[in-house]
Amino acid sequence: MKQIITACFLAFAFLFLIPSESYPQNPESRFLTLDQVISLAREQSPDAMAARHRYRGSYWRHRSYQAGYLPGLRFDATLPNLNRTIQAITLPDGSDVFVRRSLASSSGNLSLNQRVGFTGGQIFMSTGLERIDLIREDGNQVSYLSTPINIGFTQPIFAFNPYRWERRIEPLRFQEARKRYIEDLETISLRANNLFFDLLLAQINIEINTLNLANNDTLYEISKGRFSLGRIAENELLQMELNVLNSEAALEQARIDYEAALFRFRSYLAIESVENITLVLPEERHKLIIQLEEALVQARQNRSDILALERQQLEAESAVSQARSESRFNANLFAVYGLTQTAESFSDVYADPLDQQQLRVGIQIPILDWGVGRGRVRMAESNRELVNTNVEQALIDFEQEVFLKVMEFNMLERQLMIAAKADTIADKRYEVSRQRYLIGRIDILELNIALEEKDRAKQRYLSALRNYWRGFYEMRRLTLYDFKDDGPITLNFSEI
Repeated sequence: MKQIITACFLAFAFLFLIPSESYPQNPESRFLTLDQVISLAREQSPDAMAARHRYRGSYWRHRSYQAGYLPGLRFDATLPNLNRTIQAITLPDGSDVFVRRSLASSSGNLSLNQRVGFTGGQIFMSTGLERIDLIREDGNQVSYLSTPINIGFTQPIFAFNPYRWERRIEPLRFQEARKRYIEDLETISLRANNLFFDLLLAQINIEINTLNLANNDTLYEISKGRFSLGRIAENELLQMELNVLNSEAALEQARIDYEAALFRFRSYLAIESVENITLVLPEERHKLIIQLEEALVQARQNRSDILALERQQLEAESAVSQARSESRFNANLFAVYGLTQTAESFSDVYADPLDQQQLRVGIQIPILDWGVGRGRVRMAESNRELVNTNVEQALIDFEQEVFLKVMEFNMLERQLMIAAKADTIADKRYEVSRQRYLIGRIDILELNIALEEKDRAKQRYLSALRNYWRGFYEMRRLTLYDFKDDGPITLNFSEI
Protein backbone atom coordinates (compact mmCIF):
# COMPACT_ATOMS: atom_id res chain seq x y z
CA MET A 1 0.00 0.00 0.00
CA LYS A 2 2.88 2.36 0.81
CA GLN A 3 4.40 1.74 -2.62
CA ILE A 4 1.11 2.53 -4.35
CA ILE A 5 0.70 5.80 -2.40
CA THR A 6 4.27 6.83 -3.25
CA ALA A 7 3.77 6.07 -6.96
CA CYS A 8 0.54 8.07 -7.07
CA PHE A 9 2.28 11.01 -5.37
CA LEU A 10 5.14 10.93 -7.90
CA ALA A 11 2.75 10.70 -10.83
CA PHE A 12 0.78 13.68 -9.52
CA ALA A 13 3.97 15.71 -9.11
CA PHE A 14 5.14 14.79 -12.62
CA LEU A 15 1.89 15.88 -14.23
CA PHE A 16 1.72 19.05 -12.18
CA LEU A 17 5.20 20.20 -13.20
CA ILE A 18 4.69 19.72 -16.96
CA PRO A 19 3.84 23.10 -18.55
CA SER A 20 0.42 23.42 -20.12
CA GLU A 21 1.91 24.66 -23.44
CA SER A 22 5.22 23.36 -24.67
CA TYR A 23 5.93 26.28 -26.99
CA PRO A 24 3.98 29.45 -26.18
CA GLN A 25 2.95 31.43 -29.25
CA ASN A 26 3.60 35.10 -29.63
CA PRO A 27 0.21 36.85 -29.83
CA GLU A 28 1.63 39.04 -32.62
CA SER A 29 2.75 36.09 -34.77
CA ARG A 30 1.74 35.90 -38.39
CA PHE A 31 0.17 32.50 -39.06
CA LEU A 32 0.82 31.13 -42.56
CA THR A 33 -0.49 28.02 -44.26
CA LEU A 34 1.31 26.17 -47.05
CA ASP A 35 -1.00 27.66 -49.70
CA GLN A 36 -0.34 31.18 -48.41
CA VAL A 37 3.42 30.64 -48.43
CA ILE A 38 3.34 29.36 -52.02
CA SER A 39 1.16 32.28 -53.09
CA LEU A 40 3.62 34.76 -51.55
CA ALA A 41 6.56 33.03 -53.23
CA ARG A 42 4.90 33.08 -56.66
CA GLU A 43 4.17 36.77 -56.27
CA GLN A 44 7.18 38.42 -54.61
CA SER A 45 10.13 36.04 -54.41
CA PRO A 46 13.31 36.89 -56.36
CA ASP A 47 12.77 33.84 -58.57
CA ALA A 48 9.24 35.02 -59.40
CA MET A 49 10.48 38.47 -60.41
CA ALA A 50 13.23 36.95 -62.56
CA ALA A 51 10.72 34.62 -64.23
CA ARG A 52 8.39 37.53 -65.01
CA HIS A 53 11.20 39.55 -66.59
CA ARG A 54 12.32 36.55 -68.65
CA TYR A 55 8.79 36.09 -69.95
CA ARG A 56 8.41 39.79 -70.71
CA GLY A 57 11.63 39.66 -72.72
CA SER A 58 10.25 36.73 -74.72
CA TYR A 59 6.95 38.56 -75.17
CA TRP A 60 8.57 41.67 -76.63
CA ARG A 61 10.78 39.56 -78.84
CA HIS A 62 7.65 37.92 -80.24
CA ARG A 63 5.99 41.31 -80.70
CA SER A 64 9.06 42.54 -82.59
CA TYR A 65 8.91 39.46 -84.81
CA GLN A 66 5.24 40.10 -85.59
CA ALA A 67 5.84 43.79 -86.22
CA GLY A 68 8.57 42.90 -88.71
CA TYR A 69 5.90 41.61 -91.13
CA LEU A 70 3.80 44.78 -90.96
CA PRO A 71 4.35 47.75 -93.31
CA GLY A 72 7.04 50.06 -92.00
CA LEU A 73 6.80 53.81 -92.58
CA ARG A 74 10.02 55.80 -92.27
CA PHE A 75 11.00 59.43 -92.75
CA ASP A 76 14.62 60.49 -93.37
CA ALA A 77 15.70 64.09 -93.61
CA THR A 78 18.80 66.27 -93.76
CA LEU A 79 18.08 69.81 -92.54
CA PRO A 80 20.45 71.22 -93.77
CA ASN A 81 23.88 70.06 -94.95
CA LEU A 82 26.28 73.05 -95.27
CA ASN A 83 29.34 72.51 -97.45
CA ARG A 84 32.05 75.10 -98.19
CA THR A 85 35.08 73.40 -99.73
CA ILE A 86 37.46 73.36 -102.66
CA GLN A 87 36.71 70.44 -104.92
CA ALA A 88 38.01 69.05 -108.22
CA ILE A 89 35.61 69.69 -111.12
CA THR A 90 35.90 68.00 -114.53
CA LEU A 91 35.48 70.44 -117.44
CA PRO A 92 33.91 69.54 -120.82
CA ASP A 93 37.34 69.16 -122.38
CA GLY A 94 38.24 66.49 -119.85
CA SER A 95 40.56 68.54 -117.69
CA ASP A 96 40.13 68.98 -113.95
CA VAL A 97 40.29 72.24 -112.05
CA PHE A 98 39.87 73.09 -108.39
CA VAL A 99 36.84 75.24 -107.70
CA ARG A 100 35.67 76.75 -104.45
CA ARG A 101 32.10 75.73 -103.74
CA SER A 102 29.66 76.95 -101.15
CA LEU A 103 26.30 75.24 -100.99
CA ALA A 104 23.58 74.14 -98.61
CA SER A 105 21.55 71.05 -99.34
CA SER A 106 18.37 69.78 -97.71
CA SER A 107 16.45 66.61 -98.36
CA GLY A 108 13.51 64.62 -97.11
CA ASN A 109 12.37 61.13 -97.99
CA LEU A 110 9.27 59.19 -96.87
CA SER A 111 9.37 55.45 -97.52
CA LEU A 112 6.98 52.54 -96.97
CA ASN A 113 8.47 49.02 -96.80
CA GLN A 114 6.81 45.64 -96.67
CA ARG A 115 8.57 42.33 -96.08
CA VAL A 116 7.36 39.37 -98.16
CA GLY A 117 7.97 36.38 -95.93
CA PHE A 118 6.87 33.76 -98.44
CA THR A 119 9.47 34.72 -101.06
CA GLY A 120 12.08 36.36 -98.83
CA GLY A 121 11.89 39.62 -100.80
CA GLN A 122 10.81 43.16 -100.04
CA ILE A 123 8.64 45.73 -101.78
CA PHE A 124 8.86 49.44 -101.15
CA MET A 125 7.35 52.76 -102.11
CA SER A 126 8.88 56.16 -101.47
CA THR A 127 8.57 59.87 -102.18
CA GLY A 128 11.20 62.54 -101.66
CA LEU A 129 12.34 66.08 -102.26
CA GLU A 130 15.82 67.62 -102.42
CA ARG A 131 16.91 71.27 -102.49
CA ILE A 132 20.33 72.73 -103.26
CA ASP A 133 21.29 76.35 -102.51
CA LEU A 134 24.45 77.54 -104.29
CA ILE A 135 25.84 80.45 -102.26
CA ARG A 136 27.34 83.09 -104.56
CA GLU A 137 28.38 86.69 -104.18
CA ASP A 138 25.96 87.77 -106.92
CA GLY A 139 23.06 85.90 -105.29
CA ASN A 140 22.01 82.42 -104.30
CA GLN A 141 20.92 79.91 -106.91
CA VAL A 142 18.22 77.43 -105.86
CA SER A 143 17.30 74.16 -107.53
CA TYR A 144 14.90 71.36 -106.59
CA LEU A 145 14.74 67.65 -107.37
CA SER A 146 11.50 65.81 -106.68
CA THR A 147 10.66 62.15 -106.69
CA PRO A 148 6.86 62.09 -106.45
CA ILE A 149 6.76 58.31 -106.29
CA ASN A 150 9.11 55.35 -106.51
CA ILE A 151 7.83 51.77 -106.49
CA GLY A 152 10.19 48.84 -106.44
CA PHE A 153 11.09 45.47 -105.10
CA THR A 154 14.12 43.40 -104.32
CA GLN A 155 13.99 39.62 -104.53
CA PRO A 156 16.71 37.05 -103.94
CA ILE A 157 16.49 34.05 -106.27
CA PHE A 158 17.62 30.59 -105.12
CA ALA A 159 18.93 32.18 -101.91
CA PHE A 160 18.30 31.16 -98.33
CA ASN A 161 14.97 32.54 -97.10
CA PRO A 162 15.33 33.30 -93.37
CA TYR A 163 11.76 34.60 -93.13
CA ARG A 164 10.23 31.23 -94.02
CA TRP A 165 12.13 29.52 -91.20
CA GLU A 166 11.47 32.40 -88.82
CA ARG A 167 7.73 32.03 -89.31
CA ARG A 168 8.03 28.42 -88.16
CA ILE A 169 10.49 28.90 -85.30
CA GLU A 170 9.42 32.15 -83.59
CA PRO A 171 5.80 31.15 -82.76
CA LEU A 172 7.18 27.90 -81.34
CA ARG A 173 9.72 29.84 -79.29
CA PHE A 174 6.99 32.07 -77.85
CA GLN A 175 4.81 29.10 -76.88
CA GLU A 176 7.88 27.58 -75.28
CA ALA A 177 8.42 30.78 -73.28
CA ARG A 178 4.84 30.71 -72.03
CA LYS A 179 5.07 27.14 -70.86
CA ARG A 180 8.49 27.78 -69.33
CA TYR A 181 7.02 30.64 -67.31
CA ILE A 182 4.36 28.30 -65.91
CA GLU A 183 7.10 25.77 -65.15
CA ASP A 184 9.12 28.49 -63.39
CA LEU A 185 6.15 29.26 -61.16
CA GLU A 186 5.71 25.59 -60.35
CA THR A 187 9.43 25.36 -59.55
CA ILE A 188 8.95 28.34 -57.23
CA SER A 189 6.04 26.51 -55.59
CA LEU A 190 8.28 23.49 -55.07
CA ARG A 191 11.04 25.57 -53.50
CA ALA A 192 8.54 27.42 -51.30
CA ASN A 193 7.22 24.03 -50.18
CA ASN A 194 10.75 22.97 -49.19
CA LEU A 195 11.37 26.20 -47.28
CA PHE A 196 7.99 25.87 -45.59
CA PHE A 197 8.78 22.41 -44.28
CA ASP A 198 12.34 23.42 -43.36
CA LEU A 199 10.94 26.11 -41.11
CA LEU A 200 8.04 23.97 -39.91
CA LEU A 201 10.41 21.17 -38.96
CA ALA A 202 12.62 23.64 -37.10
CA GLN A 203 9.57 25.07 -35.37
CA ILE A 204 8.32 21.64 -34.29
CA ASN A 205 11.82 20.64 -33.19
CA ILE A 206 11.75 23.53 -30.72
CA GLU A 207 8.39 22.33 -29.45
CA ILE A 208 9.63 18.74 -29.11
CA ASN A 209 12.86 19.70 -27.39
CA THR A 210 11.10 22.17 -25.09
CA LEU A 211 8.69 19.45 -24.01
CA ASN A 212 11.51 16.91 -23.66
CA LEU A 213 13.48 19.33 -21.49
CA ALA A 214 10.47 19.92 -19.27
CA ASN A 215 9.81 16.18 -18.96
CA ASN A 216 13.44 15.32 -18.26
CA ASP A 217 13.77 18.13 -15.75
CA THR A 218 10.66 16.91 -13.97
CA LEU A 219 11.88 13.32 -14.00
CA TYR A 220 15.24 14.46 -12.68
CA GLU A 221 13.59 16.22 -9.72
CA ILE A 222 11.54 13.12 -9.03
CA SER A 223 14.63 10.92 -9.36
CA LYS A 224 16.49 13.00 -6.77
CA GLY A 225 13.66 12.35 -4.33
CA ARG A 226 13.64 8.65 -5.11
CA PHE A 227 17.43 8.52 -4.78
CA SER A 228 17.25 10.14 -1.34
CA LEU A 229 14.79 7.40 -0.34
CA GLY A 230 17.18 4.77 -1.67
CA ARG A 231 14.77 3.54 -4.32
CA ILE A 232 17.14 4.07 -7.28
CA ALA A 233 20.88 3.77 -7.76
CA GLU A 234 23.21 6.74 -8.26
CA ASN A 235 23.90 5.59 -11.82
CA GLU A 236 20.23 6.09 -12.74
CA LEU A 237 20.22 9.55 -11.15
CA LEU A 238 23.32 10.54 -13.12
CA GLN A 239 21.74 9.26 -16.32
CA MET A 240 18.69 11.40 -15.65
CA GLU A 241 20.89 14.44 -15.04
CA LEU A 242 22.68 13.71 -18.32
CA ASN A 243 19.31 13.57 -20.06
CA VAL A 244 18.54 17.07 -18.81
CA LEU A 245 21.85 18.41 -20.09
CA ASN A 246 21.39 16.72 -23.45
CA SER A 247 17.88 18.18 -23.71
CA GLU A 248 19.20 21.67 -23.00
CA ALA A 249 21.87 21.28 -25.70
CA ALA A 250 19.31 19.92 -28.19
CA LEU A 251 16.97 22.82 -27.47
CA GLU A 252 19.72 25.38 -28.05
CA GLN A 253 20.67 23.72 -31.34
CA ALA A 254 17.00 23.62 -32.37
CA ARG A 255 16.74 27.36 -31.75
CA ILE A 256 19.83 28.01 -33.89
CA ASP A 257 18.41 25.84 -36.68
CA TYR A 258 15.10 27.66 -36.40
CA GLU A 259 16.70 31.09 -36.78
CA ALA A 260 18.67 29.91 -39.84
CA ALA A 261 15.56 28.42 -41.45
CA LEU A 262 13.56 31.54 -40.59
CA PHE A 263 16.17 33.78 -42.23
CA ARG A 264 16.10 31.75 -45.47
CA PHE A 265 12.31 31.70 -45.38
CA ARG A 266 11.95 35.46 -44.93
CA SER A 267 14.65 36.23 -47.48
CA TYR A 268 13.05 34.16 -50.22
CA LEU A 269 9.50 35.37 -49.57
CA ALA A 270 10.58 39.01 -49.01
CA ILE A 271 8.80 39.13 -45.64
CA GLU A 272 9.72 41.92 -43.24
CA SER A 273 11.95 40.68 -40.43
CA VAL A 274 9.82 42.43 -37.79
CA GLU A 275 7.08 39.86 -38.30
CA ASN A 276 7.00 36.69 -36.21
CA ILE A 277 6.17 33.69 -38.38
CA THR A 278 4.20 30.68 -37.17
CA LEU A 279 3.47 27.96 -39.72
CA VAL A 280 0.34 25.85 -39.69
CA LEU A 281 0.80 22.13 -40.25
CA PRO A 282 -1.08 21.12 -43.45
CA GLU A 283 -3.72 18.49 -42.84
CA GLU A 284 -5.26 18.19 -46.34
CA ARG A 285 -4.46 15.08 -48.33
CA HIS A 286 -5.52 14.76 -51.93
CA LYS A 287 -5.52 10.94 -52.05
CA LEU A 288 -4.57 10.95 -55.72
CA ILE A 289 -3.58 7.96 -57.80
CA ILE A 290 -2.06 9.17 -61.05
CA GLN A 291 -2.13 6.97 -64.12
CA LEU A 292 1.17 6.78 -65.96
CA GLU A 293 -0.38 7.02 -69.44
CA GLU A 294 -2.31 10.15 -68.50
CA ALA A 295 0.76 11.76 -66.95
CA LEU A 296 2.82 11.06 -70.09
CA VAL A 297 0.13 12.50 -72.36
CA GLN A 298 -0.17 15.67 -70.30
CA ALA A 299 3.60 16.07 -70.01
CA ARG A 300 4.05 15.78 -73.79
CA GLN A 301 1.28 18.30 -74.42
CA ASN A 302 2.18 20.86 -71.78
CA ARG A 303 5.92 20.84 -71.06
CA SER A 304 8.19 23.43 -72.66
CA ASP A 305 10.90 20.78 -73.07
CA ILE A 306 8.96 19.13 -75.90
CA LEU A 307 8.62 22.44 -77.73
CA ALA A 308 12.31 23.19 -77.11
CA LEU A 309 13.30 19.89 -78.71
CA GLU A 310 11.11 20.58 -81.73
CA ARG A 311 12.58 24.09 -82.02
CA GLN A 312 16.13 22.72 -81.89
CA GLN A 313 15.34 20.36 -84.77
CA LEU A 314 13.91 23.22 -86.85
CA GLU A 315 16.96 25.38 -86.14
CA ALA A 316 19.24 22.55 -87.24
CA GLU A 317 17.22 22.12 -90.45
CA SER A 318 17.43 25.86 -91.05
CA ALA A 319 21.22 25.79 -90.70
CA VAL A 320 21.43 22.98 -93.27
CA SER A 321 19.21 24.90 -95.69
CA GLN A 322 21.32 28.04 -95.29
CA ALA A 323 24.59 26.16 -95.84
CA ARG A 324 23.25 24.54 -99.01
CA SER A 325 21.93 27.84 -100.37
CA GLU A 326 25.21 29.67 -99.80
CA SER A 327 27.24 26.99 -101.58
CA ARG A 328 25.41 27.13 -104.92
CA PHE A 329 24.28 29.56 -107.63
CA ASN A 330 22.44 32.63 -106.33
CA ALA A 331 20.88 35.67 -107.97
CA ASN A 332 19.28 38.92 -106.82
CA LEU A 333 16.67 40.92 -108.71
CA PHE A 334 16.17 44.64 -108.08
CA ALA A 335 13.63 46.73 -110.00
CA VAL A 336 12.33 50.29 -109.53
CA TYR A 337 9.83 52.42 -111.41
CA GLY A 338 9.14 56.03 -110.51
CA LEU A 339 8.65 59.64 -111.49
CA THR A 340 11.10 62.52 -111.08
CA GLN A 341 11.50 66.19 -112.01
CA THR A 342 13.87 69.07 -111.39
CA ALA A 343 13.20 72.82 -111.38
CA GLU A 344 14.49 76.06 -109.97
CA SER A 345 11.24 76.83 -108.13
CA PHE A 346 9.13 74.73 -105.83
CA SER A 347 5.96 75.39 -107.82
CA ASP A 348 7.46 73.76 -110.93
CA VAL A 349 9.24 70.80 -109.40
CA TYR A 350 6.13 68.59 -109.48
CA ALA A 351 4.94 69.72 -112.93
CA ASP A 352 5.14 67.20 -115.78
CA PRO A 353 7.31 64.63 -113.99
CA LEU A 354 9.51 62.34 -116.02
CA ASP A 355 9.51 58.59 -115.57
CA GLN A 356 12.54 56.67 -114.43
CA GLN A 357 13.26 52.93 -114.31
CA GLN A 358 15.98 50.77 -112.91
CA LEU A 359 16.48 47.04 -113.30
CA ARG A 360 19.42 45.16 -111.88
CA VAL A 361 20.09 41.43 -111.80
CA GLY A 362 23.09 40.24 -109.86
CA ILE A 363 24.37 36.70 -109.85
CA GLN A 364 26.82 34.83 -107.67
CA ILE A 365 28.39 31.62 -108.96
CA PRO A 366 30.92 29.76 -106.82
CA ILE A 367 33.53 28.38 -109.21
CA LEU A 368 36.39 27.36 -106.96
CA ASP A 369 36.18 27.49 -103.17
CA TRP A 370 38.36 24.47 -102.36
CA GLY A 371 35.49 22.63 -100.69
CA VAL A 372 34.56 25.40 -98.23
CA GLY A 373 30.87 25.35 -99.17
CA ARG A 374 30.67 21.57 -99.18
CA GLY A 375 32.39 21.47 -95.79
CA ARG A 376 29.84 23.88 -94.33
CA VAL A 377 27.01 21.72 -95.63
CA ARG A 378 28.58 18.60 -94.11
CA MET A 379 29.06 20.34 -90.76
CA ALA A 380 25.45 21.54 -90.76
CA GLU A 381 24.19 18.05 -91.66
CA SER A 382 26.38 16.49 -88.96
CA ASN A 383 25.06 18.96 -86.40
CA ARG A 384 21.50 18.14 -87.49
CA GLU A 385 22.12 14.43 -86.91
CA LEU A 386 23.62 15.21 -83.51
CA VAL A 387 20.60 17.30 -82.57
CA ASN A 388 18.24 14.52 -83.68
CA THR A 389 20.18 12.00 -81.59
CA ASN A 390 20.10 14.27 -78.56
CA VAL A 391 16.38 14.86 -79.05
CA GLU A 392 15.66 11.12 -79.17
CA GLN A 393 17.68 10.55 -75.98
CA ALA A 394 16.06 13.53 -74.28
CA LEU A 395 12.60 12.12 -75.05
CA ILE A 396 13.58 8.78 -73.54
CA ASP A 397 14.95 10.48 -70.42
CA PHE A 398 11.85 12.67 -70.24
CA GLU A 399 9.49 9.70 -70.28
CA GLN A 400 11.68 7.85 -67.78
CA GLU A 401 11.56 10.80 -65.39
CA VAL A 402 7.77 10.95 -65.65
CA PHE A 403 7.52 7.20 -65.04
CA LEU A 404 9.72 7.30 -61.92
CA LYS A 405 8.01 10.36 -60.45
CA VAL A 406 4.54 8.90 -60.98
CA MET A 407 5.53 5.62 -59.34
CA GLU A 408 7.11 7.48 -56.43
CA PHE A 409 4.14 9.78 -55.95
CA ASN A 410 1.63 6.94 -55.90
CA MET A 411 3.54 5.39 -52.96
CA LEU A 412 3.80 8.60 -50.94
CA GLU A 413 0.21 8.45 -49.69
CA ARG A 414 0.76 4.98 -48.23
CA GLN A 415 4.07 6.01 -46.68
CA LEU A 416 2.42 9.03 -45.09
CA MET A 417 -0.35 6.89 -43.57
CA ILE A 418 2.24 4.45 -42.14
CA ALA A 419 4.31 7.31 -40.71
CA ALA A 420 1.23 8.91 -39.12
CA LYS A 421 0.20 5.64 -37.51
CA ALA A 422 3.75 5.02 -36.29
CA ASP A 423 3.83 8.50 -34.77
CA THR A 424 0.60 7.84 -32.88
CA ILE A 425 1.85 4.48 -31.62
CA ALA A 426 5.19 5.94 -30.54
CA ASP A 427 3.41 8.69 -28.57
CA LYS A 428 1.27 6.10 -26.79
CA ARG A 429 4.25 3.88 -26.11
CA TYR A 430 6.19 6.74 -24.56
CA GLU A 431 3.23 7.65 -22.36
CA VAL A 432 2.90 4.04 -21.19
CA SER A 433 6.66 3.84 -20.57
CA ARG A 434 6.58 7.06 -18.59
CA GLN A 435 3.76 5.79 -16.39
CA ARG A 436 5.56 2.49 -15.85
CA TYR A 437 8.76 4.33 -14.94
CA LEU A 438 6.89 6.37 -12.35
CA ILE A 439 5.69 3.25 -10.60
CA GLY A 440 9.11 1.63 -10.86
CA ARG A 441 8.26 -1.09 -13.37
CA ILE A 442 11.02 -0.13 -15.90
CA ASP A 443 14.39 1.52 -15.64
CA ILE A 444 15.64 4.75 -17.18
CA LEU A 445 17.18 2.95 -20.18
CA GLU A 446 13.81 1.71 -21.44
CA LEU A 447 12.29 5.15 -20.88
CA ASN A 448 15.06 6.77 -22.92
CA ILE A 449 14.51 4.27 -25.73
CA ALA A 450 10.79 5.11 -25.77
CA LEU A 451 11.60 8.83 -25.82
CA GLU A 452 14.02 8.45 -28.73
CA GLU A 453 11.53 6.33 -30.67
CA LYS A 454 8.85 8.95 -30.09
CA ASP A 455 11.07 11.73 -31.44
CA ARG A 456 12.20 9.64 -34.41
CA ALA A 457 8.62 8.72 -35.26
CA LYS A 458 7.63 12.39 -35.20
CA GLN A 459 10.57 13.24 -37.47
CA ARG A 460 9.67 10.43 -39.88
CA TYR A 461 6.07 11.61 -40.00
CA LEU A 462 7.12 15.18 -40.81
CA SER A 463 9.55 13.88 -43.41
CA ALA A 464 6.80 11.78 -45.00
CA LEU A 465 4.45 14.76 -44.97
CA ARG A 466 7.13 16.89 -46.59
CA ASN A 467 7.82 14.24 -49.25
CA TYR A 468 4.11 13.96 -49.99
CA TRP A 469 3.68 17.66 -50.68
CA ARG A 470 6.98 17.85 -52.53
CA GLY A 471 5.82 14.98 -54.75
CA PHE A 472 2.51 16.74 -55.35
CA TYR A 473 4.19 19.92 -56.60
CA GLU A 474 6.79 17.94 -58.54
CA MET A 475 3.99 16.25 -60.48
CA ARG A 476 2.46 19.65 -61.22
CA ARG A 477 5.81 20.97 -62.47
CA LEU A 478 6.55 17.82 -64.44
CA THR A 479 3.24 17.69 -66.32
CA LEU A 480 1.87 21.26 -65.99
CA TYR A 481 -1.39 19.54 -65.11
CA ASP A 482 -3.49 19.91 -61.97
CA PHE A 483 -4.60 16.38 -61.14
CA LYS A 484 -6.60 17.63 -58.16
CA ASP A 485 -8.83 19.90 -60.30
CA ASP A 486 -8.37 17.71 -63.40
CA GLY A 487 -7.23 20.37 -65.83
CA PRO A 488 -4.08 21.89 -67.36
CA ILE A 489 -2.37 24.65 -65.41
CA THR A 490 -2.99 27.98 -67.12
CA LEU A 491 -2.27 31.64 -66.44
CA ASN A 492 -3.72 34.97 -67.48
CA PHE A 493 -0.71 36.20 -69.44
CA SER A 494 -2.33 39.59 -70.13
CA GLU A 495 -1.80 40.50 -66.44
CA ILE A 496 1.94 39.83 -66.45
